[in-house]
Order: sequence, then structure tokens, then C-alpha cells
Amino acid sequence: MGASETELMLKGYGLTTAEFFYRMPDHIHVLNTFVWQDYDLAPDHPKLFGFIEFWQREIDGPLHSVRFTHRKMISPGEWRNVVGEFLLH
Repeated sequence: MGASETELMLKGYGLTTAEFFYRMPDHIHVLNTFVWQDYDLAPDHPKLFGFIEFWQREIDGPLHSVRFTHRKMISPGEWRNVVGEFLLH
């Protein structure tokens, strides 16, 4: 059994979302989209590139382009120390 989502996030994995644009096999001038999500490690993205290789090897619709984003779900808190104050009227 694989690791839970929380365990993956603690190991540095983040959520990767990819939008695949591909040509329909029977209608080559028609583009379609497919959305894929998984927890992956940046900057190498082994799961995403593994899925792209699978697509090219097994799926009939040739890829036109892939657009993706990656977001770490657990990261250090973002804060800043404010040392000044502005008073209006």
C-alpha cells in the first residue's frame, strides 16, 4: 500500500496539475483536453514525465502541448515582521 497524502507532503511532494492538449486520432484537426493530477516532486517531476511517456507509448491521440503547475501543500509559514506604522488623519 502506498504512502498517504500527508506522508507524501511531509516528504516534499506537492500537487502537480497538468492539462494535456491532444489531437483526436480520427479528426487530426480537432484538439481535446485531458486534466491529470498527482503528487510529484519538483523540479524533476518524475510522475508527470512518466505519464507523458506512457501517453506517447500507449495512447493513439498525439500530444499537441502540455501545461502544468506545481504547488507544495505544506511549506513554512509566510510572515513578515512589521516595524513601522502609518497613521492617516
